[in-house]
Amino acid sequence: MQSATHKPVVLVTAADLAPQALDMLTQFDVVFAGKQPTEDDIVALCAAHNPVAIIVRYGKVNARIMDAAANLQVISKHGSGIDVIDQEAAAARGIAVRAAIGANAAAVAEHAWALILACAKSVPQLDMRMRDGHWDKSTHKSVELDGRTLGLVGLGAIGRRVAAIGAAFGMQVLAFDPYAKEVPAGVKRVSLDELYAASDVVSLHCPLTAENRKMLNRDTLAQFKRGAILVNTARGGLIDEAALAEALASGQLRSAGLDSFDVEPMTTPHPFQQIPDAILSPHIGGVSDAAYVNMGKGAAANVLAVIEEHARNAA
Repeated sequence: MQSATHKPVVLVTAADLAPQALDMLTQFDVVFAGKQPTEDDIVALCAAHNPVAIIVRYGKVNARIMDAAANLQVISKHGSGIDVIDQEAAAARGIAVRAAIGANAAAVAEHAWALILACAKSVPQLDMRMRDGHWDKSTHKSVELDGRTLGLVGLGAIGRRVAAIGAAFGMQVLAFDPYAKEVPAGVKRVSLDELYAASDVVSLHCPLTAENRKMLNRDTLAQFKRGAILVNTARGGLIDEAALAEALASGQLRSAGLDSFDVEPMTTPHPFQQIPDAILSPHIGGVSDAAYVNMGKGAAANVLAVIEEHARNAA
């Protein structure tokens, strides 16, 4: 329950927040919803504590949750992907939605490259073969990235970092991003069709919207170079998972490195679990030691900015 001081409440949809972020929120009572809170859990906590802010780490925030918190002023994402927040419902209720833009950019870009390299060099597969007693030196060939083409869908803070690393590896870098005001030196802006057809590696770095849901499907995957690599550290909903499973099974794609899934946690059993050339991680690209702190501080700063703006407007 709220403390005797009756500080306004910030609800965090998780069991923890970086200490540096908590230090910024001392004027609030911070209430934690637990490790994997359900919608009902969050509604109950909103009814009990009437928070002025929700910091979203896990789960979604919909109209039902907003209506349970009559004094809610801001929904602040612990990260950059605000597709888990019903933005139309928030706008209709005058609730600000904010993202900690760029806070996990380095972490996600590094993880994208971990997956690209794991796919190109078959790191997990070779490790497993070695543990089973095999020595595949005479039969295995990895993909050399120098001189190959990297295609980036999205040129935000993460995409730009991935592009710079690609250039350092000696790759030609193509990008599709209709919203990018400028393109980094050495990056060529192309259409999506051109990017799919020309790229040896395609990496996704765009938000999920109603328009681009399942943008990678049977038709678009058929446009890829045969034997290309696909990496997704963005949102699982960008990919038709059944179509990707088919493309991997047929050899249309060499491999895929996937950090996000259409349903999370990933349902089990799942077809990807039976595909050796799918390298999987549990949506942890943005979860590094530094990003945990940066996202917490960014989310807290956004809460403070909106609350202070409300206070000024009410004065």
